[in-house]
Amino acid sequence: QVQLVESGGGLVQRGGSLALSCAASGRTFTMETMGWFRQAPGKEREFVAAIRRNGGNTYYADSVKGRFTISGDIARTTVRLQMTSLKPEDTAVYYCAADREYSSNLNLQRAAPYDYWGQGTQVTVSS
Repeated sequence: QVQLVESGGGLVQRGGSLALSCAASGRTFTMETMGWFRQAPGKEREFVAAIRRNGGNTYYADSVKGRFTISGDIARTTVRLQMTSLKPEDTAVYYCAADREYSSNLNLQRAAPYDYWGQGTQVTVSS
């Protein structure tokens, strides 16, 4: 089992920045990929960013590319999401997730392959 705990959410004005952190514990050596997803009220959970264990390759949704940066070290069990130039449409609950197995570049953008999820942290961007 792997436990994921997010922190760092909050309220920020349009154009502001926030940094989210995800701390993993438990059988973390089994994690292949860690990702961030978000879910706004009345909408489906959507992919934000992901980072692989081997090589540290990163992946981003088009909507956050150039504004968000995922970083960290899965082996060291901490992953961070730096968010800049925030927009009201970024408002959502942000979830950290971990995948035990290798998924294709396409599949790692889907929620289904991820085995473990955090409880989520609220990010609110005011206009």
